[in-house]
Amino acid sequence: MAAKPFPILVITATRIGDAVLSSGLLKRLHDEIPQARFTIVAGSAAAPLFADTPNLDALIAFEKLKGGGHWFRLWRRFVTRRWGLILDMRGSAISRFLRRRRRAVFERPKAPAHKVIEAARVLKLEDEPPAPFLFTSERREKDAARLTAGEGPILAVAPAAAWVGKTWPVERFAQVAMDLIGDNGPLAGGRLMLLGGPDDRQGSAPLRGVVPGERLIDLVGRTDLLTTYACLKRARLFIGNDSGLMHIAAAAGTPTLGLFGPSDETLYAPWGPHARALRGGRTFAQLKALDPDLNQQLCHMMDLHVRTVSDAAKALLRQT
Repeated sequence: MAAKPFPILVITATRIGDAVLSSGLLKRLHDEIPQARFTIVAGSAAAPLFADTPNLDALIAFEKLKGGGHWFRLWRRFVTRRWGLILDMRGSAISRFLRRRRRAVFERPKAPAHKVIEAARVLKLEDEPPAPFLFTSERREKDAARLTAGEGPILAVAPAAAWVGKTWPVERFAQVAMDLIGDNGPLAGGRLMLLGGPDDRQGSAPLRGVVPGERLIDLVGRTDLLTTYACLKRARLFIGNDSGLMHIAAAAGTPTLGLFGPSDETLYAPWGPHARALRGGRTFAQLKALDPDLNQQLCHMMDLHVRTVSDAAKALLRQT
């Protein structure tokens, strides 16, 4: 007799980076509960990350409504169903009002830890926190193989970030890229893969002239998140600001160098044995004292120098 399906409702993050950092929990549930059937609720930006999840019954893009109406709408959709497990990474109260055998709800910690560890605590897995992981279909992997076909190692660069304060100047990214894939660099003759969303095309323009056209893989605004993830599996090194793409690169297993300024690397550093966080001479606490609300249109990355990033990138290449 076939095992009875075990329905799991996963409510995950709005932001791409947060959704990636907790994605290892979904992988663990998939591996340990063969009969699991997943319904995943995520913010509209993060939802595409889960499109290729096996045994996926529904993927719901979560849009906020006034007065918490989004939670009521979600409750109405699920109120008649009985769940085996509700995993709520949003820390909401909705699981109290839905039928379920078990619920696991994120609670804001008294002592903050890295977000992967905080996520693991929800399923009591903090001793062996599941690493971020995204599922990709065979079709998407084939698309990525086609997009990255060619000779030479790939340096992936994502020069954008959510706001100005977290964005290292694009001209400095260009200098580092030239140092790494130039004639005397450790990736000499390699290719440059540019990453970003549709709004990042103009901002990434200075990087397009770093290599000849045949050595440029320009994916800015041209691929979905999971195809980007599959492409990153084929890259030799990723360099980018603290962003969702940085976490996607680390999840792909790509050696990842994340550049930090007004965000706390103890909580948001890229996760994995081949991932590193790098900042300039000022600590996060010092930057926060300068800009307490972290919302001014100031670039807090100017003290991170080109040579510092190039040297860190070369060291990571040697180590991996």
